[in-house]
Amino acid sequence: MASQRAEIAMSPAEVLAFLDEERIVTCATLGPDGWPHLMPLWYVVRPASTDAEGVDAADPVLWAWTYGRSQKVVNLRRDPRCTLQVEAGRDRYDQLHGVMLTAEAAVHDDPETVAGVGAELAGRYGGGEVTPEVRQALRAQARKRVALEFRERSRATWDHRKLGG
Repeated sequence: MASQRAEIAMSPAEVLAFLDEERIVTCATLGPDGWPHLMPLWYVVRPASTDAEGVDAADPVLWAWTYGRSQKVVNLRRDPRCTLQVEAGRDRYDQLHGVMLTAEAAVHDDPETVAGVGAELAGRYGGGEVTPEVRQALRAQARKRVALEFRERSRATWDHRKLGG
């Protein structure tokens, strides 16, 4: 008899489709007192960079941007370990599905990298084309922001819809 955990696991293609469909990732970092610090983030999915040690190039990499002085960034600069969770179907158990990633965050300060992630976020969450005026505004914001690259170390997935009711 197969494990129920194996029955509800998402394939890599299902994970990629799910991450593309959903909009918010909850990021857990370790606060200065050792307690988890949870914050929602908008994200984009990029292919893994070839220079990221221990990362499979086929795995999606989540990127976000946020203010450089935010508590989550302070936490990640001190300890890059974090856990990310994207979930859906919370209203009914038989619809619950999600992805949890343990990751190490790389904090990028380079204004071009930061503005690039900001432009991708603007396109994804703003509904399409990013105009030159918006790009200029994003470049101005990049001075106060950082880009977060979440390098996956392990993954757990679940899709209760596969249980058949």
